[in-house]
Amino acid sequence: MQRIFTRIGCDGRPPHFRMEFFPYSSLVLTIRRREETVFVRFSDLLKRAPLEVLEGAAALILARMYRKRAPRPLVHKYLEYARSDRVRGRINRMRSHRVRRVQTLAQGRHHDLSALFERLNHQYFEGKLQRPHIGWSTRSWRRQFGCYDPGPNQIVLNRRMDRPGIPQFVVEYVLYHEMLHVKHPTRRSGCTLLSHSPEFRAEEKRFAQFAIARKFLDHLSR
Repeated sequence: MQRIFTRIGCDGRPPHFRMEFFPYSSLVLTIRRREETVFVRFSDLLKRAPLEVLEGAAALILARMYRKRAPRPLVHKYLEYARSDRVRGRINRMRSHRVRRVQTLAQGRHHDLSALFERLNHQYFEGKLQRPHIGWSTRSWRRQFGCYDPGPNQIVLNRRMDRPGIPQFVVEYVLYHEMLHVKHPTRRSGCTLLSHSPEFRAEEKRFAQFAIARKFLDHLSR
């Protein structure tokens, strides 16, 4: 850490660094300072990473703390490693053990997600999509309408939509969108991670009421 401190151009005497690997639920890097000691935690997923990857991770968080610009080639090694298919697979396998599945119910007050899943699966996926755990969120979310977490293999929809004023086709569209994430996992494209691939977007538009559902959600999010 001290060598990277100097390499990215930090001024003054380096602090005392205390670094450890920590069993986070994802690929997390944290840094905090207490007086003359800086505490650094890397996800234990980086334990087997090459030295150049660890140096890139160190440069990334030190640059954030000291408001410096880390050398791009140095940080690139970490980002390339973190976005690789192999590491993404390790993250998902790890999350399946460490992340507790949200205890939610598919049967809401007004919409039954289990029944809607079966209908959409038959209509758009030929009944071949393996069903993940599905449920309504325990609290209302301000912006997000739904999410799919491949770790615990769970789709959760915003309970804000489980009310009389939300048409069923809108709920179906959000659920359909998350089902497409099950079918089209996040993948690497060049140096970036692609969650909504061209194939995803094309298939999303197959939803019968795609345009009107999107318009309704745009209005709802204001």
